[in-house]
Amino acid sequence: MDIEKVNEYLNQFSEMAIAFLPKLALALLLLFFGFKAVGRIAGLTGRAMERAGLRGTLLPFVRSLVNVSLKVLLVFSIAGVVGVDVTSFVAVLAAAGFAVGLALQGSLSNFAAGIIILLFRPYKVEDWIEVEGKFGQVEEIQIFNTIMVTPGRKTLIIPNGQIVDNIVTNFSRKGYIRIELNVTMPYNESFPRVRAVIQKELSAIAKVLKDPVPEVGIEAYDSHNLLLAVRPYVIPDDYWEVTFEAYERIKAAFNREGIKVAYSEGVELGPIGE
Repeated sequence: MDIEKVNEYLNQFSEMAIAFLPKLALALLLLFFGFKAVGRIAGLTGRAMERAGLRGTLLPFVRSLVNVSLKVLLVFSIAGVVGVDVTSFVAVLAAAGFAVGLALQGSLSNFAAGIIILLFRPYKVEDWIEVEGKFGQVEEIQIFNTIMVTPGRKTLIIPNGQIVDNIVTNFSRKGYIRIELNVTMPYNESFPRVRAVIQKELSAIAKVLKDPVPEVGIEAYDSHNLLLAVRPYVIPDDYWEVTFEAYERIKAAFNREGIKVAYSEGVELGPIGE
């Protein structure tokens, strides 16, 4: 190999080293302190969200999202400071982002809905809600889905986009809900007497709230009976327990007090075949 050529390469390398080593050192220094600052900002963001009452799986997601976004922004900023042309990289990322956005329109809409739920908090974990006729307790709020558990212990995974686009009934927002029960009484029976019997049984149920006071009234007239509306108030977690106990107590009280209801008799029984 020609000695002059080697010397030429060494000189070029030395010139490049002299030109770029300070910039490289500056970039490494900025990265070191920048990553530390980003970590601290992400931590402060997480603590601020905790003070705002945001917990569960959504908190680490948002914290990591802030962390990654700030680090990417930091790397591009440092690349521009040391003289690297980042225009082409930004163009490639923009094109890739556009393509991914088109492919994931549904997921992105669920993501946006998750952010809306995070900001406006129409419900929180452990709330009892109803969405599109599905009733259950919120177990987890994820960035794309909300996980609900029904009273029958079924797990519902509902996309956040469907929740934001529909009416959400929150049974836990006020701290208590009204149970809507119906019983019947004959026309020739005294309504004040029947109402007193029902109210006595409701007051004997420990988990029925005393305030608001349970309501008992005539809701409708049918062909054989009066349809009574029985409306006790409970906390959401006691909904089904009180419902079953109230019906059981009212039936026993009707039997004890001699209050009759109309029902069909003379049903014929027959084989159902193979």
